[in-house]
Amino acid sequence: MAGHGVRGRGGGRPTLEEVAARAGVGRGTVSRVINGSPRVSDATRLAVEAAVAELGYVPNTAARALAANRTDAIALVVPEPETRFFAEPYFSDMLRGVGAELAETELQLLLIFAGSDRERRRLAQYLAAHRVDGVLLVSVHADDPLPDLLAQLEIPTVISGRRSADETLPSVDSDNFGGARSAVEHLIAGGRTSIATIAGRMDVYGAQRRVDGYREALRLAGRAVDETMIAAGDFTEEGGLRAMAELLDRHPDLDAVFAGSDVMAAGARQTLRARGRRTPQDVALVGFDDSAIARHMDPPLTSVRQPIEGMGRAMIELLQEEIATHRGEPGERRQVVLPTELVERASS
Repeated sequence: MAGHGVRGRGGGRPTLEEVAARAGVGRGTVSRVINGSPRVSDATRLAVEAAVAELGYVPNTAARALAANRTDAIALVVPEPETRFFAEPYFSDMLRGVGAELAETELQLLLIFAGSDRERRRLAQYLAAHRVDGVLLVSVHADDPLPDLLAQLEIPTVISGRRSADETLPSVDSDNFGGARSAVEHLIAGGRTSIATIAGRMDVYGAQRRVDGYREALRLAGRAVDETMIAAGDFTEEGGLRAMAELLDRHPDLDAVFAGSDVMAAGARQTLRARGRRTPQDVALVGFDDSAIARHMDPPLTSVRQPIEGMGRAMIELLQEEIATHRGEPGERRQVVLPTELVERASS
């Protein structure tokens, strides 16, 4: 009679090889079944699970995962250097929202940085072993290979911010277009006539949409869009500082700037002060994110509030749906877009 008392050939604990021999499959197939890989046929899975039961084989670290075909862990993957993660409030706010939502579950969170090719290769190996039930992917660039890798591995994934208008993975984003448009409309309503913008990295779809919103606000007001009034930043303070200098060199008479993030607005503020421009008397300034930086700037920064913590919560809800139905393959997915709100302060 089979049971937990069954021993391996040597009298000790049954081995992975013995399970493979009993099931008539390879050792790698047994490992995939134990790690919850979907790339195994139902017949093979049943054969392996039967052999596991007959031999009483239970991996020390995977008993619960084998029983439920789950690891009860998810990964928050940040394809950026650690220095950027800790420098930008966006990431800490996102992490706070994710953590708050996870507090109501049994899921554990792993924070993984993948800002270099070496880190990406190591991450690919880790995820290929199906050591997590799902992945939250934040700060995705258009050419990032990670989303396609996760789709190939059939790991349930939710990303923060679409890569394009044709995103195939489930995503959670804020209304970047509408938020930017409201920021520029606010500057127009305040009587500003020469409005520039500092864009984030243009390989990020959200940054593209903020520039689109800037253009749309000008068009709706009957104003021409001058492409030389758009300067490229990179979501960093240094990028905002450099972009602001470029704009002032091109257009010394500009009287307003919409920055695609609060961090870039802080850099722009340094340049304005160094060039002797007063805010808001000479140049009005508006940011995006409504982070702590906005409140602590001098003067306090008008900014577009995006519900970053709410985005983190929504990502967890969406990922749990994906895990429950184990929909790791690409296809039509939910694209959640949360509203933004302009918070007016003294800088504009």
